[in-house]
Amino acid sequence: MASNALTVCTVGEVAAPTRNALVGGPFGSDLVSRDYVSSGVPVIRGANMVHGRWVDGEFVYVTPQKADSLSSNCATSGDPIFTQRGTLGQVALVPKTGADPYLISQSQMKVTLDPTKADSMFLYYVFKSPEQQAYIVQNAITTGVPHTNLGILRNTPLMLPPLAEQRAIAGVLGALDDKIELNRRMNATLESMARALFQSWFVDFDPVRAKLDGRQPVGMDDETAALFPDSFEQSPIGPIPVGWKVERLDSHISADRGLSYKGEGLCDDNTGMPMHNLNSIFEGGGYKHQGIKYYKGEYREKHIVDPGDMIVTNTEQGFDHLLIGHAAVVPRCFGLKGIYSHHIYRVRFMPSSPFNPHYLVELFNNRRWHYWISGFSNGPRSTCCRLMRSKCRYLSCLQKT
Repeated sequence: MASNALTVCTVGEVAAPTRNALVGGPFGSDLVSRDYVSSGVPVIRGANMVHGRWVDGEFVYVTPQKADSLSSNCATSGDPIFTQRGTLGQVALVPKTGADPYLISQSQMKVTLDPTKADSMFLYYVFKSPEQQAYIVQNAITTGVPHTNLGILRNTPLMLPPLAEQRAIAGVLGALDDKIELNRRMNATLESMARALFQSWFVDFDPVRAKLDGRQPVGMDDETAALFPDSFEQSPIGPIPVGWKVERLDSHISADRGLSYKGEGLCDDNTGMPMHNLNSIFEGGGYKHQGIKYYKGEYREKHIVDPGDMIVTNTEQGFDHLLIGHAAVVPRCFGLKGIYSHHIYRVRFMPSSPFNPHYLVELFNNRRWHYWISGFSNGPRSTCCRLMRSKCRYLSCLQKT
């Protein structure tokens, strides 16, 4: 076989030749919630599989003694972790720094690889590919809750280049992911700063309070500070800065519900129309790029959304109001035209309105404002956020000049 030929094998054939190299989580009664403690050996659950390449996030823990009793279900540095039930297709790696070992939950599986045959980072990227994701879905057990098992994982086919090429490919992809992650963290930091600034200026009115006390507003030049008054006046919603006014939200915007689409119109590639949907907005607000769908079915002109438009969720996935009423701005990276699903509203502004989407998105995603918004939902899993209808309440805004 030529040195650069691909090797056709299975996951089981590249697992380490050691006991428990390919295992699932503990049996049900072997790990229950009362086993969790405040610190110790971290347990990898589904929530820890959604942070990129590495298992991360908030962990629950078991004592070292409990982990020792379940040592066959533990994973160590570099092990790929797979979701067995829940969100199929999830894969992540145990980080090379941090705790050692980790305990996997009942819903996960792990493989320890033979380092002479396969590179764990390369295998991660293989399982993130569309072809491998499709294989997982097509071979899932659909009785009851869709799930997979160790046998299916063990027999999953792979096509692997020589080990040196695996490492080189994984190195390039890893470097790109590191850059993407750095940019994501920078964006998250900037977004956090923007939200804090919005809270200070337009919710807590800190610049007005500072001027009322005879102080210079913090972090603000004279020209910006001059835009804020130095006193408050009463309004239907309580004290607001002098010169500001209270108006109904529907005097500034129009809101339309999106396309009630048919599942057969969805396509796996990007040949259809980009469709912004419930999964396009993060819990807490902001645009979620990986949630985009593509649609080849019929739609109307009223279902068109443009880059820069504001979209707002009108449906809740759970029961904690973490998603409903949150907002985002449609990005330009998906093209000049897209459509939006019935689970979100498209918000557009009246010509006379002083608002822009970025201001109103920050307002909707503000915690205090959102607490009020969520009270307008119908039921614990609302399908309609009544706030966006014409009978909405008041909105404080800068007086037009």
